Amino acid sequence: MVTLEVQPGVRHRLATHLRGHLLLFDRKPSPAFEAARGSRILIAVILIEAVRLAAVRWFLPAVPLALLVPLILGFALLSIHLVAGVKPLQIGFRPWREWTVTEQSYFLQVLVIANVVFPAVLAAPLRARLAQPSAVWSLFVPYLFFGFYQELVYRGLVQTELVRRWGAPAGILVANALYTFGPLHAYYFSSRASLAVPMFAAIFVIGLFFGVLFRRSGNLWIVASFHAIRNTYIVGSLGTGP
Repeated sequence: MVTLEVQPGVRHRLATHLRGHLLLFDRKPSPAFEAARGSRILIAVILIEAVRLAAVRWFLPAVPLALLVPLILGFALLSIHLVAGVKPLQIGFRPWREWTVTEQSYFLQVLVIANVVFPAVLAAPLRARLAQPSAVWSLFVPYLFFGFYQELVYRGLVQTELVRRWGAPAGILVANALYTFGPLHAYYFSSRASLAVPMFAAIFVIGLFFGVLFRRSGNLWIVASFHAIRNTYIVGSLGTGP
């Protein structure tokens, strides 16, 4: 009988590349900010969302989404420094060189898997969308940026501050409730129950996963990128809720 032995070094390398799927990242805490900044963060969130809602109401469809959404994201990024008074690093935007091997490996693995699975599962609606003129710029690009916006505001700002105030379980749950039932998805309240209930449930579950992933990794780039990819494929192809 032939037995295959895996050397300890090989096992360690395999574990390093698999730990991310168990949300084991050896999280590096972000640089702390003064408690006084917490209120400014929440004020920044209110301002950012108010500007987004006003921009969508006033400028669509005269200004295309492909231009409007990046502008809104840019305003949100400026508000981190100018209004909230915190640095991007303090809300999870760590540069690639500071990522652990587990973070880098998990990110690249999911990136590859998503770009194989989504096109295979959504092949028919993707073909239909891409057959439309300017579909890439009018649908896929805006939702890509919008995924980053959602994570920046609701995980990077709201969750970071609420976890600081109330601890991880309460902070994650409340931030995710605001993400699910707040201004981002409030339009579902006017939909029929057969649509609203499953959509709210799906949004809450995926939002909870992103919240836990952000808490475990402390890396906003990972959750923002995954959300952006999810938006691009699912919302861009099916047009079902951001």
